[in-house]
Amino acid sequence: MPMASLSRWTMSYFAAALAFLLAAEVLTVAGVGYPGAGLLEPATLVVVHVVAIGWLSLAMAGALLQFVPVLVARPLAFPGLALPALLAILSGLLLLCAGFTTLAGWADWPLALMPLAALALLGGFLMLGLMLVATLLSARPVTLFARFVLVGLSCLIATVVSGATFAAILSGSGGWLAEIALLPDGLPFHALLGFGGWLGLIAFGVSYRLLVMFMMAPEPPAGQVRLVLVFGSLGLGLALAGLLAPLAGFGIEAGFTAAPLAALAFAGGLYGRDILALYRARRRKALEINMLASIPAFAALGFGLPLLPVATAAGAPDAWLASLIFLLAFGWLGGLTLAQLIKIVSFMTWLETYASRLGRGPAPRVGDLVAMPRTGLWFILYYAGVALGTVALAAGLATAFRYAMLPALIGSAGIAGELARVRRLSEIKAEQRPAFHEYPRLLLARAEERRQPHVDNRTAASPRA
Repeated sequence: MPMASLSRWTMSYFAAALAFLLAAEVLTVAGVGYPGAGLLEPATLVVVHVVAIGWLSLAMAGALLQFVPVLVARPLAFPGLALPALLAILSGLLLLCAGFTTLAGWADWPLALMPLAALALLGGFLMLGLMLVATLLSARPVTLFARFVLVGLSCLIATVVSGATFAAILSGSGGWLAEIALLPDGLPFHALLGFGGWLGLIAFGVSYRLLVMFMMAPEPPAGQVRLVLVFGSLGLGLALAGLLAPLAGFGIEAGFTAAPLAALAFAGGLYGRDILALYRARRRKALEINMLASIPAFAALGFGLPLLPVATAAGAPDAWLASLIFLLAFGWLGGLTLAQLIKIVSFMTWLETYASRLGRGPAPRVGDLVAMPRTGLWFILYYAGVALGTVALAAGLATAFRYAMLPALIGSAGIAGELARVRRLSEIKAEQRPAFHEYPRLLLARAEERRQPHVDNRTAASPRA
């Protein structure tokens, strides 16, 4: 019988990611970073990297460790690297933030921490990439989904290497690199490769697969999906060219950033068309909370991504650019991640606890593990905070932005609490709970690559699941 496996450390990645999300929101409520500081000031960079690496990257990494093996029907390669990769990324992020606090004048840590942070982050992400790439390439032919992930992982490595270069320059150990225009000219392309490639393009590819599975929708035509990959890769290639141009001695025009953004926006438009078609063609008409909570995220993408290249080309004020970036980071990527975490965590918990009992007695559905109405209220608070925060940033209202982030913080904390309740089976009736010693652990699966009876896409999305 085909088998599915559970990634032992995925829950630990998710827990760390949620902790950093809450930390970032606490920092914004406290007035740290933009708009209280400039977009490129160290205080802002602390918040940006806590969000990009601590929250979004760790959540993406945890999801990929679980779903890449499932979707290519191969075991995870080098699973023993999952914990060292997590520890390296965590230590690298903390060291990086310590370096930024020194640059901000808040502390007196040695700036030599920044190259050390870069090495830790590079090592952690290389281990992550090795696991995922080896797993993807073990299945032949390489699927379209795998190509999204492979391009995104390439962007991740480019982002980390360029970030390491910036860290060396800021610490004073960059040598000849400090003499060329890598900083600040390369920063927009560094951010594009990270948010647009590693996080954005992979979110496109992963969500295609998850939405088909969770909504019982037909697979979108491969030709349409391939166009999304082509235009997304084109935009990311232009971003990489912009990043490398100073090293080759070429200058970059001020408006060039709009070109890769335009290609990514076109890819996003094609992706949005496909997602809308999946919603309309779904066989599961009653949407669960993860799909309902994803709708505002897709709306944020549809509103923010087309406007970003226009605002960039027109030389819009920093406040407008910051509001669009915030909308995409917290509204689209953040909202979509939180929404799908609800399903991923409940599905993994169900697999760990109840899959082996199928055919041997009653078992709850995956949806029974989640308190649907209450979880929906947390999402309303979260998205309300994001919407208000976007408006406050666009208007340049620093104090209003801080207050707007309060409901987002409360909503995020509530969602994190619901995920913990899922792991503790809090919504399951007493007669359907296992013995206490068989409860799933909060932060890890009970055994490395624990094998469970395989549940195919249609079964996983069925009402029983």
